[in-house]
Amino acid sequence: MKPFDTYTTLVTAEREKRANFHTMLSCVMPRPIAFVSTISADGVNNLAPYSFFNGVGSNPPAIIFSPCTRADGTDKDTVINLRAVPEMVVNVVPYDVRDAMNQASAQYAPEVDEFDAAGLTPVASRFVKPPRIGECPVQLECKLVQIVKVGDGPLSANICIGEIICFHVADGFLLENETVDIAKIDLIARAGGDWYTRITDRFELSKPAAP
Repeated sequence: MKPFDTYTTLVTAEREKRANFHTMLSCVMPRPIAFVSTISADGVNNLAPYSFFNGVGSNPPAIIFSPCTRADGTDKDTVINLRAVPEMVVNVVPYDVRDAMNQASAQYAPEVDEFDAAGLTPVASRFVKPPRIGECPVQLECKLVQIVKVGDGPLSANICIGEIICFHVADGFLLENETVDIAKIDLIARAGGDWYTRITDRFELSKPAAP
């Protein structure tokens, strides 16, 4: 392994916002997908996938995901719903659910239930109002902790912090060491553009001791 000889430097303040967006998505990857279910003040279910997503702590167990503000400067239904009903379910996305997840990413009107639009099965949650996705092998029921606004206008971030109230893991997916079977769950992740990837090529690295 040796250092690269030259680099192209891209100064974000000198570029179009959309160009920065595309460059970032093609190098910050693969990104896990949070398939988030929320519910509106009027009781309409909403589903939307977000790949700005990760776990951020375990005491309490917490996740973050970030719906970007739309190109026209309006908030997505997920953010609007969370302000009205501060609860959500984060569903993982296995390969078999890829087409339904992609369908739910379309910009439907607020009165449309994406469970119906994507052909997915709503399952009642135990502690929160939004339903879980029956076709997803792991679901995280969460209470909203905070929405952190980063920037203003189109493509600005709305970082949603959720505390995990409970995990639902389908039978046969949880191993004795309390981890989920990586091979069996067969999750997909986002890359740049329209590209996705599967976790099929895996390797292990043991954490080294300090010298």
